[in-house]
Amino acid sequence: MKTREGGLISVELRVNDQIRAREVRLVGPEGEQVGIVPLERALQLAADVDLDLVEVAPMARPPVCKLMDYGKYKYESALKAREARRNQQQTVIKEMKLRPKIDAHDYETKKGHVVRFLKAGDKVKVTIMFRGREQSRPELGFRLLRRLSEEIADLGFVEAAPKQDGRNMIMVLAPHRATKAAATSKAARGREDGAQAPAAAANGAAGGTAAG
Repeated sequence: MKTREGGLISVELRVNDQIRAREVRLVGPEGEQVGIVPLERALQLAADVDLDLVEVAPMARPPVCKLMDYGKYKYESALKAREARRNQQQTVIKEMKLRPKIDAHDYETKKGHVVRFLKAGDKVKVTIMFRGREQSRPELGFRLLRRLSEEIADLGFVEAAPKQDGRNMIMVLAPHRATKAAATSKAARGREDGAQAPAAAANGAAGGTAAG
């Protein structure tokens, strides 16, 4: 993985005696610029403060090295990467099927599902299924899809316009960025609450035992 000064540090980078440059541009543990120094001097400074010398920008001339606790850095980076993966919400495409002559009650029910999917941050593939003579009336499908897209406009937008596909007509709705962000935040809060609940229960049980 390529890196740059001030960016992410790859676990592939050279550390301490692995560094081959004769001189390096040294950065202190708090980000302070020490300047260009011979490699031996940089290694000695690292040893003096019980830190590692890490080559963070190997392509620079001279390469940039930083004083740090590399083991601690790798551990913290792994924790952050795991948390980022946990917080990342994968885009899911749900599907909702409608008939062109759907009655009012069924339409509202189906629309409610679409609203719920969008609020959860998911995309929705809406399919109008034509049967028999309905295939000669594509305008019914266009009209229904346009109505649906207008009624959910505060939550999402038409990502893929209605398109005839054999006996079906398909449209894809996607949540607005704000809608998706709200869904991601809600999911994160749910995970935090779920993680805190066992701890609270354990504390309560411990308190009850102590009181007894």
